[in-house]
Amino acid sequence: MKTRLILGREPSVILGAFAIVVQFVSAFVINVSQDTQTAINAAAAALVGFIVAYAVKDEGTFAAFVGLGQAAMALAMNLGLHWSGDKQTAFMALFTIVGQFWLVRDRVTAPVTREGLRLAA
Repeated sequence: MKTRLILGREPSVILGAFAIVVQFVSAFVINVSQDTQTAINAAAAALVGFIVAYAVKDEGTFAAFVGLGQAAMALAMNLGLHWSGDKQTAFMALFTIVGQFWLVRDRVTAPVTREGLRLAA
């Protein structure tokens, strides 16, 4: 499957980094409203969780739950705490690094071997 080959051995790290870039661009480059930033943060977190869950060989459910948890935190930052878009983005970047880079990455199996061969599903 192409997704597995594109993301290689680090789907969680690659997608987590991509989510952080999207969040920072929307907060600091195009300067969207607080509510729009919340939607972007929540969607990026949930989407990354589900794509990682699909891309990895096993334990993908954990990645999906981490993504949903991050999305819920993004919503709470706006709905309960009323944080600005830039503050939301900074904290979501931290949550993404902790969630995808350390919690998920160590618990899932990469979809390809070190030699680049795709593993059977």
